[in-house]
Formats: sequence, C-alpha cells, structure tokens
Amino acid sequence: MTSLLAPRDHRTDATLAQRRPLVLVATLGGILAALGPLLVLVAVGIVGWFLSDAGVHGAPRDGMRAGALAWLMAHGSGVSVAGASVTVVPLGLTAVCAWAIWRLGHRVGDAVSGHGPDADRIGDGERDWTVPSAVGLFFLGYVVTAIVVCSLAGGADAGPSVRGLVGWTVLLTLLVAAPAIAVGSGRAAIWATLVPPVVRLAATTAVTVLVAFLAAATVLFLIGLALGLGEAATMLSQLHLGVGESVLFLVVNAAFVPNAVLFGGAFLLGPGFVVGGGTLVSPSLVVLGPLPLLPLLAALPDPGTSPAWMAAVVAVPPLVAAVSVAWMQRRHPTPRWDHGAMRGCGAGILAGVALAVLSSLAGGSAGPGRMRFVGAVPADVLIHAITAFALGGLVAGLATTWWQRRRP
Repeated sequence: MTSLLAPRDHRTDATLAQRRPLVLVATLGGILAALGPLLVLVAVGIVGWFLSDAGVHGAPRDGMRAGALAWLMAHGSGVSVAGASVTVVPLGLTAVCAWAIWRLGHRVGDAVSGHGPDADRIGDGERDWTVPSAVGLFFLGYVVTAIVVCSLAGGADAGPSVRGLVGWTVLLTLLVAAPAIAVGSGRAAIWATLVPPVVRLAATTAVTVLVAFLAAATVLFLIGLALGLGEAATMLSQLHLGVGESVLFLVVNAAFVPNAVLFGGAFLLGPGFVVGGGTLVSPSLVVLGPLPLLPLLAALPDPGTSPAWMAAVVAVPPLVAAVSVAWMQRRHPTPRWDHGAMRGCGAGILAGVALAVLSSLAGGSAGPGRMRFVGAVPADVLIHAITAFALGGLVAGLATTWWQRRRP
C-alpha cells in the first residue's frame, strides 16, 4: 500500500513552513527565547541550593527563586540584598540570554520569510512590514514572560525593578532580536544593498576594532587575575566555604567577568574606573578602600602611584584600532583617499560609541554605602575611545591606502 502513496514534495513542505502564522511564530519565539535561559538558571539554582548545605535548610523552591532572580538581574531588574540595592548587571548571564534571543530570532525570521512582498516588489518600493511586525510580537512574548517571572520570583525582600526589566528587554529586542529576525528572513541582505559600500565596510571594520580591543582588555584582566591568584585563594579561605559552596561562588563571580573586561578597557583608555566611592583605578594612580571578598577583585593592581611604564598602556587602543583597520583594508582595498579616511576614522568613531554604551551597562550599585558606585564614567570612556580609535583608524586607513596605491 505504501508504494501507491504519492511521493513527498519537500519544496511544498518548505513553502508551508514559511507560511506559518506570523503572530503565532513570532510570539512563541519570544516566549521560548525567554524560557530557555530561565530554565537553565533555575536548574543551576536548585543544584546550588543542594550544594550549599545538602538540602538541610530551605526548600528547592528557594533555589528556583534564586535562579529566577539571577535571570531577572541579567535583564537589568536589580535586586535588594539586606535592604541594599544591587543594580550591577551580570553581563555574562546577559550574553547567554542574548545568544538565546539571537538563535530564536533567526529561526523566527526564517519561519516568516515567506510573508510579505518578495525582493522584486520590495525593490519597486512596496512597503514590507514583516520584520517590524515579527519584532513587535517577539518583544510582546518576551516581555510578558519577563513580567510574569518578576511577579512570581520578586517580592518586598527582593525588590526587582519592572521598569529596568522592561527597558533592558527593549534594548535586547532592538539590538539582538531585530537584527536576527531581519537576517533570518533575508530582508537584511536586501536592505544592505541600499547602503553605500563604504558605510558597510566602515561598520564591519568598527566591529573588528571593538572585538580586538575587548580581546586586549580580556588579556589584561587575565594577567591581573593570574598575578593575584594568591590573594583570590586567601579571599576564599576567609569565607570558610565548603567545596560545593566554593564552586557555586566561583560560578557567580564568572557571571561578572564581562563587566571586569569592560572595566579593563576603561583602564587601557586612560580614565579608569571606580570600585566604590572615593576610589580610582587608572594607569597613573590606584586608590582603593575596603573591598568585599570577591576573587575577581584580586585582579586589581596594588594601590599607590603606578610605575612610569604603566602609562604606556594608553597606546594600546590606537594601536589596536590601527592594526584592525589595516587588516580590514587589506582584505577590501580601496584606491581612494577619502574612502580610506572615512573607513578608518568612521570605524573608530562607531567602535568608540559602542564601547561607551557597553561600559555604561557594566557599572552600577554593588551594595550599600561606598559600594553604590562601581564602574567607569561613560562620558570619559566615550571621549577617550573616540579619540584613540578614530586617530588610530585614520592613520591606518590613510597609510594603507598610500601603500596600496603604490602597488601596481
């Protein structure tokens, strides 16, 4: 009997998959993007609850609530600990959530790619509302899930902020979900053709500059942490934690590693950052006060006037920008001086703005009293980053153009 059945047409299946209801697909995608990391953190919270005291105190729901609060903190809700507000966002967890949003957003875009006008009709000027509609519905599913989690896991003792939660959800939707849906639906490729090539290459070069600089800041952080391993071990011993509690405590510290990397970037640029009121960590001067027992803080340099050679680290940002711009321009050469200058300088400006935005997201309040001020000043980071990146990119863009014009 099976030999009498008509063969399956995979092209028809693909067409039907692309014609799934946009409202259902986009909304469900937002819900699943929120639930994925949430369930993982809830599971980690339960494991952490068991490791802390083998389940002697409390109940599994306490671990579940801790995981949900960690997910909320990754979305900028903040929490209240013993009456003190903690608003520093664990950007490591935020990166995990952003990755889930990108993956689900890309799948949503692929699922709704058959909706709306095709490329020819878009080229003729017909408006296409497929991506904006999908982004709006994706946000709706995500933010409703977040608010429900906030109402269930929050309370007077935790005090998460719904306003901050919604604000960060909007930010993640615009910066991650919207590009993912546009790329998955194929609209991004169509829209990219409308952008001048020099602008596209400048944007791509800016991403390269930013990634290279963050890699340099990561190396700086790892060197500082390696030099302070003994101090970090002393901090752990002073807390008198068990093996399971130590593992859980180190996992919590790992969630703030991207914050530490961004602070290291502010250090390389020159203005530095603060770890509490009345403190400063910069290449020229390090002023510290009493600090909490966090192994990450072992990467901080010793207080006092820094050695003279430490000032040389401010040459790293323009050097990184110059190398990145030269590398990109060798891959995409241009014989025009204005294009070389625009790509180099424009990439530096875009990378500087992006770094300042990330630095503004990395700081906040980390506890009561003087610990209410942790992080770098975004305005200082913006000025120093634009100056260093744009200068290095401009010199590299012009020098590489000159070298390419001399070649036959």
